[in-house]
Amino acid sequence: MSIDPQERAAFTAEVKAWFDDNAPADPGFLLPQSFMEVGTDQQFEFLKTWQRKVYDAGYLGMAWPKEYGGHSKPQWMQDIVTAEMTKRKLPFMVNTIGLNWAGPLILNMGTEEQKKAYIKGILTADDIWCQGFSEPDHGSDLGNAQLKAEKDGNEYVLNGSKIWTSLGAHAKYMILLARTDQEAANKYAGLSFFLIPMKIDGIDPVPIKKMTGEYGFCQTFFDDARIAPSCLIGDEGGGWQVAMATLAFERGAAGGQAGGHSMNSQSVHEVVALARKVKRNGKPAIDDPLVRQQLAQFVIDQKGLHLNGARAKHKPLTEDRPAAVPLMGKLLGSEFQRRMNEFAILLLGQNANYYVGDEDAIDGGLWTRSYLNSFSATIGGGTTQVQKNILGERVLGLPKS
Repeated sequence: MSIDPQERAAFTAEVKAWFDDNAPADPGFLLPQSFMEVGTDQQFEFLKTWQRKVYDAGYLGMAWPKEYGGHSKPQWMQDIVTAEMTKRKLPFMVNTIGLNWAGPLILNMGTEEQKKAYIKGILTADDIWCQGFSEPDHGSDLGNAQLKAEKDGNEYVLNGSKIWTSLGAHAKYMILLARTDQEAANKYAGLSFFLIPMKIDGIDPVPIKKMTGEYGFCQTFFDDARIAPSCLIGDEGGGWQVAMATLAFERGAAGGQAGGHSMNSQSVHEVVALARKVKRNGKPAIDDPLVRQQLAQFVIDQKGLHLNGARAKHKPLTEDRPAAVPLMGKLLGSEFQRRMNEFAILLLGQNANYYVGDEDAIDGGLWTRSYLNSFSATIGGGTTQVQKNILGERVLGLPKS
């Protein structure tokens, strides 16, 4: 559908003006770089208030149906808002899992009752969501999940644990993959998918301290926690198909997300500024031809990632392998950030030993913190190694061995 250029320009100006007037001031404490680093109540409440303000202004969930709490506006409007938020590095939308994974899943596969019960709370940030996929003993082998959901009368009883539960300490709900049939013909057939409340007896999210010194992840323990059958989404035993649909939203391979960004990443222009600031052999590092060569490659890579996002929207450019570009996005984007932050650490030299809070740290220790945090995106949503396997098997048609 073509967009009237004047309408687009007018809406863009409106959005810019609103953010000019409403962008939050520095809160006076360290904000997390992504939804995976929300470790304090102070950070959480600040981000929750900001998301509610964006939603109340009509700039979140713009393309979601009005009858469930969205605004029933064209998707291109939400895209403009999200791009502006990202460009300005405004605080991210804290309810990332709800906005980008659980919400689209419920809208696509949930019952009418589930849509009415959950969607608006996701948008307002009244109902924070977390994800129960990974387990301590099974890593990326999602199909081998062992947390049990056993039927007892008119309830399911949950026992086991999940790990790397981002926002687990603050969440009201969880999307959970659990094993309902121990005797199924194959491991995938025995799984079911649930939308479960977190604030009930028998569920205990225990925060995990990261190597950055921050919290945000949890290990969540389930000890005879009881949930109603209405928590099931899809069919009992059909959890694997629901999980795959969820991962398509998580990895950006399927659209329908509510909008807003989930992290504030560093750009190559900031690395260029760092290279002008730090010294190498008594001169600005950017004078070194090898440094300039690497910076030029990062500029090319960043532009390529941006163009891939635009390319994915044009069917004639992707019809030979329609899943290739969306599936590549998560892999290439997370690894690009890791490599770029690693290069920044090399530019810092000995100063990289200083961290946030050290008065001698360049840029307040931003680069060391960003480098350490960059690994989480290469693991969450499927590790880099798993993503390569998916591309090889599903896009290129390569054998498993």
